[in-house]
Amino acid sequence: MFSRRHLLQSMSAGFGYLAFAGMCNERAAAEAASTNPLAPKAPHFPARAKRVIFLCMAGGPSHVDTFDYKPQLAKDHGKAGKYGGSLLKSPWEFRQRGESGLWISDIFPNVAKHADDMTLIRSMQCDQPVHPGAMTQMHTGTAQFIRPSLGAWSLYGLGTENESLPGFVSLNPPSGSSRNYGSSFLPAIYSGSKVGRSSRFGRGNSGESVPDIRNPNLSEKQQRKQLDFIQSLNEEKLKRERYQPGIEGMIESYELAFRMQDAMPALMDTSEETQATLDLYGIENSTTESFGKQCLLARRFVEAGVRFVEVTHGNWDQHVNLSVDHKARAEACDQPIAGLLQDLKQRDMLKDTLVIWGGEFGRTPAAQGGDGRNHNNKGYTTWMAGGGVKGGFSYGATDEHGYEAVENKCHIHDWHATILHLLGLDHEQLTYRYAGRDFRLTDVHGNVATDILA
Repeated sequence: MFSRRHLLQSMSAGFGYLAFAGMCNERAAAEAASTNPLAPKAPHFPARAKRVIFLCMAGGPSHVDTFDYKPQLAKDHGKAGKYGGSLLKSPWEFRQRGESGLWISDIFPNVAKHADDMTLIRSMQCDQPVHPGAMTQMHTGTAQFIRPSLGAWSLYGLGTENESLPGFVSLNPPSGSSRNYGSSFLPAIYSGSKVGRSSRFGRGNSGESVPDIRNPNLSEKQQRKQLDFIQSLNEEKLKRERYQPGIEGMIESYELAFRMQDAMPALMDTSEETQATLDLYGIENSTTESFGKQCLLARRFVEAGVRFVEVTHGNWDQHVNLSVDHKARAEACDQPIAGLLQDLKQRDMLKDTLVIWGGEFGRTPAAQGGDGRNHNNKGYTTWMAGGGVKGGFSYGATDEHGYEAVENKCHIHDWHATILHLLGLDHEQLTYRYAGRDFRLTDVHGNVATDILA
């Protein structure tokens, strides 16, 4: 295995203090499966989706410039807004797309081609108008406390289908965002593994983006011997103290890291992908290369059995220079997202892969500084595709200018409840006992948006 230094570095890099599972190679496979907390688990009811890819648009993309068509906003351009400022029409035209006729902006021409696979949720709400709080609530259901993330709850409820890979992967998370993929009081085996910010996701080099995944000093046989010795010491401590979650987590962390040495670099090496696939994701284009590689890796991860993958795309916070910078953000991810949807569909995976797109909030219909928009948590848009949602469907609505949700309001708790429901999990039953009470992702709130279910 790794040297002791490498082991500890791997844990700090995101492999975590993972909960106890079958530790020694000598144990029978059946016994290991029965004690492995990452083993696949039956859902509460038949699931529509088996896995999730969450495309997180950090910074707050503008709903009135992307997926929420507001013709009245264009008519009232320049007039005084409801809460001050002048109303600002979108710089981009909206058009009806696909057979369903969903209104989608020209800012996403390639994603728009998949309108008939998408449900637009145009009535989103959250409680926080500032980035850190809204981002934390989007991921954990609360902005006040450190709680398990959506991905951690999903993994806790369902387990994973590949024992040599993390069940939850966070690709390119922003610095300081560990709580967004953390497990909090859930056993740390359910936390997300960070696959870091790197330009080397491409052919032959992508494994280098996982810190300390290789040990240049010891052979695999030597590593196994070293690990067995360390594990024997850990097990002796467990026998003496009976209950020691930190030690239990360390044991499984080491074992998973050992297995990942072979599995992770191979999975992240995209050199065998066809040129057609690379072109589909825009990997040979400097504008779309970075996000395209991440979307391709997301597909490879879920195809290999990873339960939940989050891919972050940042810098959507346009208080000024909206017409230029929002367009640049969209151009960087439009083709990769469309490529991901097409790739999943042609592999017959979209039907049971839930793809989610959204930011922590939207933006105001009124201008800020002439060519910008402020934060808006009272009404914004996210969308879902595949995984058991209706295609070509619009759910909910904001007012005529896009200030706030007025029809079929979908609070972030409802959004979480709906995602879990699509995975076959009842958000009221998916609980964990901690500090004397049963906690859940949605706290004491949340209603499933049943209208979007296919």
